[in-house]
Amino acid sequence: MEGNERKKVILSGIQPSGAFTLGNYVGAIRNWAKLQDEYDCLYMVADMHAITVKQEPAKLRRNTLDAYALLLACGIDAKESVLFIQSHVPAHARLNWLLACSTQYGELSRMTQFKDKSAKHPDDVNAGLFTYPVLMAADILAYNADLVPVGADQTQHLELARNIAQRFNHRYGDLFNLPDGYIAPKGAKIMSLADPTKKMSKSDENQNGVVYILDDKDTIMRKFRRAVTDSEACVRFAEGKDGINNLMTIYSVVTGKTNEEIEREFDGRGYGDLKTAVGEAVADHLAPLREEFSRIAADKAFLSENYVEGARRAAAIADRVTAKAYKKAGFVDPRG
Repeated sequence: MEGNERKKVILSGIQPSGAFTLGNYVGAIRNWAKLQDEYDCLYMVADMHAITVKQEPAKLRRNTLDAYALLLACGIDAKESVLFIQSHVPAHARLNWLLACSTQYGELSRMTQFKDKSAKHPDDVNAGLFTYPVLMAADILAYNADLVPVGADQTQHLELARNIAQRFNHRYGDLFNLPDGYIAPKGAKIMSLADPTKKMSKSDENQNGVVYILDDKDTIMRKFRRAVTDSEACVRFAEGKDGINNLMTIYSVVTGKTNEEIEREFDGRGYGDLKTAVGEAVADHLAPLREEFSRIAADKAFLSENYVEGARRAAAIADRVTAKAYKKAGFVDPRG
């Protein structure tokens, strides 16, 4: 499209570090599907980022394919959006090197995620872990993305991407957009069932607190029955009732009911009834996704057809932008 009619480009990725949680689905992936109507969307499985932490090769391969299949199952349309696997587009690595030479050591040393992950994996503080914010900048700038959905833990990396783009443009001439963060409409924040003061995370040591999209109904029911509550035995949304607030939030997300409606539904009933109702509602809500995932994951030809085409479409954009960047930096065009 031309002029004011051009859709903005939005890019986002997710690491293939195991099955998506209910929190991943509610907080991000479910919204990705909704963005497809309004933006030109590029979505990637960020397998190159995953190896900053030690990975078992066979497991990484399986998790990557499962993540791709899950994105399809969750409503990403591979014809409408560009859905690809990061390592399938060599331009990411090529642009990464060029941008690394426009990034200051001090900038990378201030990244809080590097400090956090170094403390978490002290036996493997590798150079990739230190420089991966540059690769993230390459992911974004290779597509001249206008918008990048970011959580609080990624805003520092987006700011670095903007600084790198600005420095490159100043040094070699304008090429890169300065990407902005996409702030999604305020949505539900899903907390751990075992510790409702913490966000639900697949890295949680207590896996009873984490519900995965691919958990079967029995597993989901067991986890909700064990959910932490309080001693008040009154279903209401209020300060200091973190466990109940979390259960009500989850119930609201999957049923569309308001907190007031939920409070009326469980007036005079105990927490056991609430846990059962939430568990059943979540299991029913996720059932179609699990079925669709099983269908897609079993069809290897369909899966490969989609990720091969996704990589082709992504490369058509990223190769063009990267070639321009290399030319501006003074490299000889390999095509003559």
